[in-house]
Amino acid sequence: MGDRSFEVDFVLDLRGEPCPYPLIYSLETISKLQPGQTLEVLADCPQSFRSVPEEAVKHGYIMMHEPIKEGPLIRFFFKVPDKK
Repeated sequence: MGDRSFEVDFVLDLRGEPCPYPLIYSLETISKLQPGQTLEVLADCPQSFRSVPEEAVKHGYIMMHEPIKEGPLIRFFFKVPDKK
């Protein structure tokens, strides 16, 4: 993905996990990151295309890029906001 202008700190590979696990594990993992860190999530559960980004944003995380669908693979990019 060449148009990315940010670096990924952690990759969470959830391929093969059925919903709702991609959502649960994504929120659990990102909650452990430090402000400013980014997480890339790899999933192949079709429902996660909508549920993961919606819930992550509701929880206050920043979506760094629209979800990317590459065949069955879906890639999400989130950032933990800096504390004010």
